[in-house]
Amino acid sequence: MSGRAELSLSKVPQVVLTFWVIKIAATTLGETGGDTLSMTFKWGYATSSLLFLVLFIGFVAAQIRAQKFHPWLYWGTIVATTLVGTTMADFADRSMGIGYFGGASLLFAGVLLSLAAWRFTTGSIAVNNITSPRDESFYWLTILTSNTLGTALGDMVSDGLNFGFSGGALFFAATLVAVAALYKFTKISHAILFWAAFVLTRPLGATVGDLLTKPLSHGGFDLSRPNSSALIALFIAACIALLPQRAGGHPA
Repeated sequence: MSGRAELSLSKVPQVVLTFWVIKIAATTLGETGGDTLSMTFKWGYATSSLLFLVLFIGFVAAQIRAQKFHPWLYWGTIVATTLVGTTMADFADRSMGIGYFGGASLLFAGVLLSLAAWRFTTGSIAVNNITSPRDESFYWLTILTSNTLGTALGDMVSDGLNFGFSGGALFFAATLVAVAALYKFTKISHAILFWAAFVLTRPLGATVGDLLTKPLSHGGFDLSRPNSSALIALFIAACIALLPQRAGGHPA
C-alpha cells in the first residue's frame, strides 16, 4: 500500500499513448505559437523569449506548489517550455549568429549540464516518481533544455541539412519508431530512452509546425500561424478533457 500511496503523490502523468499524443501536439503549438509572437507580431526572439520565460517560471512555481497531479497545470507548463524553447533556440541559432549546428551543440551541452547538476545534487536522475520540490525543479529544468534542444535539432535537419519540413518530420518520426523498438526489445536504460524520445518529439512537432505555416515557396502549407496555434490549442484542450490521465511514474 505504501508504494501505491507514494505513486499517487507523483505530479507527473503516467507515460502511455495519451502522454505522447499531447506532448507532440504541445511541441507543435510551441513552434507555431512562438513564431506567432516573434515573427508574425514582430516582437523579436529576445523579447518573446523573456515573455515566455516569465510565463514558464509562473507555471513551474504553480506546479511545484501543487499537492497532486493536475492535468491542465502540468500540460500548461509543458506548453510554456515549448514556447520559450522555440524562441530561445531561434535566438541562439539566428540572433547570436552561431548557426543551426552551433545552436544544437550548445543546447545539447545544456541538457547534459542539467542532468549532471541533477545527479550531483540528488544522487540520481530517476524520473519514475517526481514528488519533491527539488526533484521537480530539476525535472522542469531538464524539460526546458530538452525542448529548446529539440527546436534547434528540427531547424538543423529541415533547413541546415536540407531535408525540408516534410522530410524532417518523416526523419524524426522514423527515429522515434527506432527508439520505441529499442525500448521494447533491448535492455538499454528506459530512463535514457525516455529522455531521447522526449527530445525527439520536439523537433517532430517543430517541423510539423513549420510545415503547416511556412510559405509554399519554402515547402510549407502557408497556413496562418495564429489560426494554426488556436486549432492546435483546441486539440490539446480536447485531449486533456476527454482522454483519461492519471498520476504515474516515468520510466525508471
